[in-house]
This record gives sequence, structure tokens and C-alpha cells, in this order.
Amino acid sequence: MKIVVPWLRELVEVPVGTPELADTLGLRGFEVAEVDRARDVIDFEITANRPDCQSVIGIAREVSAAFDTPLRPIDAGPVARAAADPATAATVTIEDPVGCPRYVGQVVRVAIGPSPGWLADRLLAAGVRPINNVVDVTNYVLLEIGQPMHAFDLERLAGRAVRVRRARPGETLTTLDGQARTLAPDMLVIADAERPQAIAGVMGGAASEVGDRTRLVLLESACFQAASVRRTSRQLALKTEASIRFERGVDPGAPLVGIERACTLLVRIGAGEPIGQALDRHPAPPAPRAVRLRRARLSGLLGFEIEAADVERILPRLGFTLAREADGWTVGVPTFRGDVTREVDLIEEVGRHVGYDRVPETFPVLDRVQRGLDPRAGWDRLARRVLAGAGAFETMSFAFIERAAAEPFVADEPDTLVAIANPLSEKFAVLRPSLLPGLVDAVGYNRRRERRDARLFETGRCFSTRIAERRRVAFAWTGAAADEHWSGTARAVDFFDARGLVETLCQAFGAAIDCVPAERPYLVAGRTAEVRLASSGTTIGVLGQLSPAVAAARDLPAGDEVYVAELDLEPLGRAAAALADLRVQPLPRHPSVVRDLSLELDERLPAAAVRGTIRQAAPETLASVREFDRYQGTGVPEGRVSLSFRLTFRDPERTLTDAEVQQAMDRIVAAVTAAHGATRR
Repeated sequence: MKIVVPWLRELVEVPVGTPELADTLGLRGFEVAEVDRARDVIDFEITANRPDCQSVIGIAREVSAAFDTPLRPIDAGPVARAAADPATAATVTIEDPVGCPRYVGQVVRVAIGPSPGWLADRLLAAGVRPINNVVDVTNYVLLEIGQPMHAFDLERLAGRAVRVRRARPGETLTTLDGQARTLAPDMLVIADAERPQAIAGVMGGAASEVGDRTRLVLLESACFQAASVRRTSRQLALKTEASIRFERGVDPGAPLVGIERACTLLVRIGAGEPIGQALDRHPAPPAPRAVRLRRARLSGLLGFEIEAADVERILPRLGFTLAREADGWTVGVPTFRGDVTREVDLIEEVGRHVGYDRVPETFPVLDRVQRGLDPRAGWDRLARRVLAGAGAFETMSFAFIERAAAEPFVADEPDTLVAIANPLSEKFAVLRPSLLPGLVDAVGYNRRRERRDARLFETGRCFSTRIAERRRVAFAWTGAAADEHWSGTARAVDFFDARGLVETLCQAFGAAIDCVPAERPYLVAGRTAEVRLASSGTTIGVLGQLSPAVAAARDLPAGDEVYVAELDLEPLGRAAAALADLRVQPLPRHPSVVRDLSLELDERLPAAAVRGTIRQAAPETLASVREFDRYQGTGVPEGRVSLSFRLTFRDPERTLTDAEVQQAMDRIVAAVTAAHGATRR
């Protein structure tokens, strides 16, 4: 909002220069975008909750409170009016009082011409192009008091009637910018007796535009529902100075003031004469609003004592009315402050103008026990620490993603996607069902910028219609398995590297896992596994190589092997909670006994199944079992594979004998032979 400072000085005494004024208002919550000293204009970034300050009078109130200087009244009539004439009479009907709570019309006999220099110069300084004296007056009122206005050529309105209604199916309107627009039935329009003449709150129509031959105009000053204007503006991709104000909420008490101010200006510059009284249609005037403000709550929330005199100085300057009570005040809220509905809103107003710099630098006294941290935050921190320690870099992606990116990851359950009702664009059409789409796109972003190796991870929430939301951790890995080193050639990452990272992460949570062959439409068959808790068999995630088709669809370079994994954090978090019951065990005092076991097996048999059988058959003295060799070739029949396992036995109380270990080995060999048709080599 560009504020012309000389214009502002007409409405309120400003005891400082323009730079100091900008600094003062900046400290009261109005961000200063630019100070144009040549034109004496301050450009403020007004937040959406303060539509009242999208005007010179709104900023003038803030200046009045900041410097404790009185406002000067705006000359808004009443002005002398010509007698009503049936030949110039107009009618106003509101058919949709929800979409249009108030509509004020005024017939004016006009003489179209250029505006006087002072008026045109002010509009130009505020960034508005002068058109003619009537249109310029409506724009002047918009900037001065924040009330959007429009002027219709009355003689072009069929039946000289105004009807505020919803558009009918198939209706069209050519707007003032020359564009023919198709109207939807949920759009509010200003129609005459036959057809739409304006899109309510957005833009007028070309058919009733004020031109050089216009002799009678109907001035419009209305209040339209914010949601309706916002929806229409977005559907038509049409944003105007009027729609910006209406969609934030205009003052329902301003339409009549706007009419009177416009009539005063038209008479003053010799551009027109109002005929008859204004046609004010206001079906359901809002009841006055009052909010209680307690002294104790005021000081308690701001953290220091506020004098009653400060409250009784600041709030009236901002347009509020005060009635003293025993413990504070009853505050009457003006109609232009729709953002003030609670006590804390009033406290904010006082705090802004008393000065946030007066808030003490000490913490308030705690009168209750602080709540513990959400355990889910601890899960995220642990996952981040482990994955960052493993050389991965954290990413952060949007929870809103495009449908094309999400669909491959729910190909088996397409109905579980959560669609956004009013997406900003197709790029934000659905809530992410998985963290992987964002990670895959991040990998592609890095690869397209010559980053050959990418190891990325993310923690966050995922959404579906079946399970409202769940916290997950995921990673994507492509390129080298480890950083290049002069001592050897870099090796490309493979499935087992990704599995090792999954196991490292789960071990940090205290969870033992099994990886079981599985299929997913977005992963490569034969290189995909479900991750299950060893204790319960519960599936907690998936691991595998990204399908080349999915990679190509997300613009990853051809030939890249991308390995991904995604795990639910909640079951891992429960496993981590169980770690609290663990006790530190002393280091073993007795030596271990190590035996190697080579088995010939069916090549399709997962090693995890063999490990499970070994653990079931072994005595409690089996401390660990792991694979250390895999061989296929000469000496091994086709379709078979040689797997070698290293078994470590240990008893915490004594040294095991060779006979005990051999007995355990015999039991293990018999078990894997019976269960898997294994042959010992």
C-alpha cells in the first residue's frame, strides 16, 4: 500500500519527517517496502489481517496512536442533492444477502472530463493511472478510506435496475479489460434487468463503462463476502485493487460513508450532482461487538505493568471505545476491525503502541510443570543422527506434491491418495503418500547438476485415506558406495549397501530386522525386500532399487541405479522405548569359539531363512551368525549356490569344550539339511 505522505498529513498531524515516520510505523508491525523521498511516498507491506490499513485513513489512525495526535475528520458530506426525478430513478435489489450483506447506490448527474491536477497527481503518486473525473473519484475514495467503489453508466443498465445475484449457467461478461469471461453459477454478479454488468467485488463490465458520453451514473459502494470474492478472483485469475480489499474483508459500515465522500468530491471538483437519497440496502446489520479487557491479563501476557492511562490513550486513537469496569474495560470494537475478536487481540494493539522494546528480557515465572517432549521428536532426531553419521544429507520437501509424482507409489492402492480441495497448482494437487517422491526428485535435481553421487534422506509425515497420517524415515542412494580414494577404484552402490544402512538405522533403535523378498510396482523385481521386525514379523517398511520407468518419469539420467528405503518410525520408536529397560552387561570373561560352515543351497533361497533355521537349532551359546562368502561356479551344480557362515559360540560362565561346540554344529547341520535340502561342503 503506497501512502502519499502529504495526503496523510491532511488527515493527522505527523510531527516527524518521512524517514522517521516509516521507522515508527515499522516498529508497530507495518513492514516498509520502500521510502520514495522524491515523491514523498512510503510503500507498506500490509498483512492480510489488517485490511483497514489498506487506506490512508487506516494508516492515519496508527499515526494518531503512535504520536498521540488527533485525527482530522474527512469531509464526507452531507452534500446538497437535486430532487428525486422518476426519469432518473434506479432500483437496487439484493437477491443473495450472504454474498452481499450491504449495497449502497447513488444516482449522480455528471459531466465527464479530466480530473483536477491535485487529484490526478495523488493518484499517480499512489500508483493509480487517472482515467476521468468520475472514475478517478471512485479510486480516490478507495485509497483514502479503503472502500472499493464502481460507477455504472445508468442509461446502459436495462430497466435502470441493479440486482445482486449469482450468475446463471452459461452467462458471460466482457470485463473492463476487454476479456470475455464465462461465469460460473457460484460467482456473484451485479446484473441489470437482463444480464450481468459486473463481477461483484472484482471488476466491472465493458457494456456499462463510464465514457465521454455518460450523463448519469450509478455509484456502487458495497460489502461483498470475502470468501466469495476470493474464490471468484482465483477462478478467473483476475486480481484487482478492489478484490484485494474485499477478499480480506472490508468495513460493513463504510459503504454509505464511501458514497457520501464520493459525492462530496464530485461536487467539489464540479464533476457531478447527486440526485435523490442514497439507496442503502442492508438486510441484516451486524450487532455491535464488545470485548472484555482485564488489567491483570494485559500485564500478565505482555510481561510488564501497563498503565491504565496508556490503554485509555492508545485504544481510542485506534477507533475503539472504552467503558471502565472494576477489573479493566469493556471495549467496543469498530466495524473496520474485523480482526479483533478476543482479549488477546486488544492486548496486541496495546503492546504494539506501548512498544515491544519495553518487554523485559526475563522469562516469566513458571507455575506448572513443563510438559515432556513429544517422543516422536526424539525418533526424528535419532534417525537424523544415524543417517547423517552414515554420510547422508538431509532434505526437506513439500507435503503437497503433484499427482503424477505420487501415483507410482500407490499403484496398488490408487484410491488412498488424499487430494487437495483447492490446490494452488497441479504441482500441489495431493498430499504425499510417501517420502520417496520428494527424495527421488531431489536426487534428480542433484544429478542434473553434475552431482554424480547422492545419498539423501528425509523424515516427515505421509498421508493416505486409509491411515490418516504416519511418520516415516526414508533415504535414496545413487552413485558410489563410498567416497573416492586414491588407494582403490570407487564401487557403485548396490542392494546390500542399502540394506546395511537400513540395518544400521534399525540397530540404533534397538530393533532386530529381517529382509524378506517382496514386490512393489515402483521397485525392481528381485531387488526388493520388505523390512520386518524379527521379534514379531511386523512389516515396517520396504527396501529396493527404484524402477527405471519411475526414474525416467522423474527425469533421472538413464542408467542410474537408485536404491531407496522407507520405514515407519512408530514401530521403531516403540523398539527404542524398550531400550530403557536394558542393563549394561560386563565384557565376556571367557573366550569364544568360532566355527565356519559352508552349505550348498538352492540359489533362490534367502540367506535370512538359513540364518533363522541356524538360530532355532543352535543352543543359547550361539552369540552370532553372519555370512562371509557366496560362491557359484566350478564345483557347484547349476541352480545351486555355496554360502559360508561364521558362527561364534560363547558361554558367559565358563569356557566351552570342543565336544559341546561340535554337538551344536551337528544339530545345526541336521536342521538346515532337513529344512532347506542343504549339503555341507
